[in-house]
Amino acid sequence: MYITVTPQKMGGNYSQSSAGFVSYLEKENEGLENEGMEHFFNQYEDKTSAEGVVRENDGNTAKLEKTETRFYSITASPSKYELNRLQNHSEDLKKYTRELMKDYVTSFNREINGRPVSLDDIKYYAKIEHQRTFKGNDMQVRENQPFATKILELKNEIRKIERGELEGNIKVREQQIARLEKEAPHQQNGQRIVQGMQKEGPQSHIHIIVSRKDASNRFSLSLGSKYKASAVELNGTMVKRGFDRDSFFKNAEKTFDKLFGYQRNFVEQYKSRKDFIKDPRKYFSALLKLPTNEKAIALKILRESGMPMLPGIPVNQAQVALKVFNRLRQGLDIAIKSSSIGI
Repeated sequence: MYITVTPQKMGGNYSQSSAGFVSYLEKENEGLENEGMEHFFNQYEDKTSAEGVVRENDGNTAKLEKTETRFYSITASPSKYELNRLQNHSEDLKKYTRELMKDYVTSFNREINGRPVSLDDIKYYAKIEHQRTFKGNDMQVRENQPFATKILELKNEIRKIERGELEGNIKVREQQIARLEKEAPHQQNGQRIVQGMQKEGPQSHIHIIVSRKDASNRFSLSLGSKYKASAVELNGTMVKRGFDRDSFFKNAEKTFDKLFGYQRNFVEQYKSRKDFIKDPRKYFSALLKLPTNEKAIALKILRESGMPMLPGIPVNQAQVALKVFNRLRQGLDIAIKSSSIGI
C-alpha cells in the first residue's frame, strides 16, 4: 500500500479552490452513463456531485490565510497483489476508505472541546479511480529517456531534410528510429513506454480530499505539523498538537490486512521501507534471513516494482556487499519518494 499525504498547490501557491482538483478527478467519468460512473463519497454518503464537493470544501475555509493550505490530498494506491485480494475493486476500496479515515482521525494528537478528534469532526470526500498513466519520474520513463531523445533528434532531422535544410537519407533515419523503438528497455504491448501512456493491468486507487478545517469550520486540523504528539501553551491553556504520520501509515496497512485477510510480505511493509532508508544493511540482512518462500516472494515483488535488483545478489548469504547496498538504495530511494508513502 502506497500512501501519499500532500497539501494541494497550483505551482508555488496553495490552491484557493478545490474546483481544479475535483475536475481532474472527474476525468474517468467522461463519456460514461450514470451506472458506470464512480461517484464522490464519504463516511455517510455514497453519491455526492462534483459541484457539491467543491461547494463543501470551498465553504469550509474560515480564517485561513492565502499562505495556508485549504485542503489536503490523500492518495492510497494498493499494489497489484493487494488488488488481487479484492473481490470488487470499487466496493471493497470504498469500504477500505471508510475504515482508513478512522485511522486518520485517531492519528491526530488534538482535542476538540475536550475530546479526541472523531469522524464527525472531519470533512472529506473520496473517489475511486481505475486507471493510471506513466509519469515523468517513473523509472520506466526515465530509463527510456535517452532513446526518446535520440528518436526526437532523428525526427527533427527528417523534417529538415524534407524542407531542404539538411542533406541526408530519410529512409536510413526511419530505420534507426524503428530500431531505437524496439531497443528501449521498457516496453508495454510492444510499444516503448512514454510519459502519458496508460498503464496496463489493475490500477485501482483512492483519492481523498480532506478539509484543513474541521466540519464546524472553527478548528484547524493540519497534517503539515512537524509535531507528532506534543502540547503548547496557548492563551494560558495547554493545547495538544500534531499528526502522527507513522501511526497513520502503519495502521493503514493493518486495516487493509485485517479487512481482506491479506498476508503482507516483508518488503511491502511501511516499517521495512523506512528501515531501508535509514539502514540498508539491516534491511537486506533481515530480508535474506526470511524463510525461503517468503524471501522468494519478496525479491519478486522488488523486481516487479522496478527496484534495481542486481543479478549478482547472493541471496543465500547473510551479508551483502556495501557497494551493492549503495547502488540499490539510490534507486529504491527515488522510487519511494516518487510514488509512495512520503516518509
